[in-house]
Formats: sequence, structure tokens, C-alpha cells
Amino acid sequence: MAMVARWAMTTAPSKAMADPDHLRLIQWLSPAFPIGSFAYSQGLEAAIASGDVRDADGLHDWIAAVLTHGSGRLDAGFIALARAEAADLPALADLCRAMAGSSERLTEMTEQGRAFGLTIGAVTGAIHEQTLNALRQPVDFPRLKNVPARDIPSLPYPLAVGQETRALKVETSEVIMLSLQALAAQLTSVAVRFVPLGQTRGQIVLASLAPLIADLAVRYAKLTLDDLSSTTPGADMAAMRHETMDVRIYRT
Repeated sequence: MAMVARWAMTTAPSKAMADPDHLRLIQWLSPAFPIGSFAYSQGLEAAIASGDVRDADGLHDWIAAVLTHGSGRLDAGFIALARAEAADLPALADLCRAMAGSSERLTEMTEQGRAFGLTIGAVTGAIHEQTLNALRQPVDFPRLKNVPARDIPSLPYPLAVGQETRALKVETSEVIMLSLQALAAQLTSVAVRFVPLGQTRGQIVLASLAPLIADLAVRYAKLTLDDLSSTTPGADMAAMRHETMDVRIYRT
């Protein structure tokens, strides 16, 4: 009986595990969620081609810098701002696009935001109605089914994530933590394929970033409009070089 009791105690789900909203969040921010993240490297492909990133240590440092100072920090700030009830999404969308470090970065935010919104809409049955209202677009929503996906107005990806997760009963730090984890996994996958690194070595790098991701998520949840910044010139220059590569695997 004692053994049964101990087993029951260790297998009982926590409140977070039992909460469907947490499962939805994990699903939406999983690297497997169909927003095409596998097609983007944020310039890492160019950095690998030039020899700036050539092994697991270099990959760890590159991703840590992106998360701490670059697109990871910037996107996290926009997620936090978009989750606020009084968020001015059109203004934030303009700012988000203006802060894109390269044309490919802008493409990535736009395409992933559109894919995320369409997929969430298909899953929830509220396809893009809230997004269209937020963008103040004069689109006849019932006729949206006949509009090509590329022509549907969309929020940049971090704002789409912030907006769509408002209704979930989860902390902003949790949303940011999973988004940072997804970005780290995305970049790790690039290096696994292109350096190349072994799958196991890639997972070791990703696991080593967990404490940093958890710490940053708590801090980034408190970012304000004045805190938005991105300072990774090496990654930004790599993203610009990527635009001119003759042969490339990734879109960015």
C-alpha cells in the first residue's frame, strides 16, 4: 500500500500540467508548429559559411548573444507589450517592422506572423478576425476564405504570438520562455544540418542554454517600450550577407 501511495504521489499531474492552456501554449510555440521556422536561419547560414561559427562552442555563443542582445530580446519585448490589454497593435507593428535589421528579417517576421495567425485561426475557429480588427483593415471577414494567404494582413510574428496568447491563462514569462526556446531550437537545427553538428551535440548545446533562457524570460516579461533594443551587429551583418549568397539553403 505504501508503494502504491508513493507511486500515486509522484505521478499526479501538477496544476500547470493539467491546465489545457499550458498545453495549448506548448503546442503553439513548439518548433513543430507549422509556421515555416525550419526555413529561416537569421543569418546563421552566412556565419557558418564564412567560418564565424564552426563548432558547438561557437554555436552556443552565437545563440546566447542572439537571445541576450539580439532578435530574441527584441521579439520578447514585443510579445510582452502585445499581451497588454491596452496594447496599440498597429503602432507596435509599425515599430516592429522599422526595427527589423535587414530585409530578410522583415520577411521572416511577416511570413511567420501570417502563418501563425492563419494556423491559430484554423485551430481555434476564429481565423484572423481579431488580427484584422487590430490592424484596422477594411476587410470583409466572411469573404476572407477567398483571399490568397499572401494577401491577408498580418502582424509581425512576435506581436501575433502576444496577441493570440492573451486569452490563455499563462504568465507572460512562460510565453517568452517557450518562444526563446523555439528560437534556440531553430538556430540549433540550422547548425546541426549545415556545420554540420551531430544531433546529440546539437541537443547538448540546446540543453546548456536552458538556464539562460529561463532567466531571460523572467526579465523580458517586464520590458517596456523604452527597453526595446537589439545590439548584435555581427548577426545583423551576417543576415545582410546572406541576402547576397549565391547558394543557400535557408530563406534568411
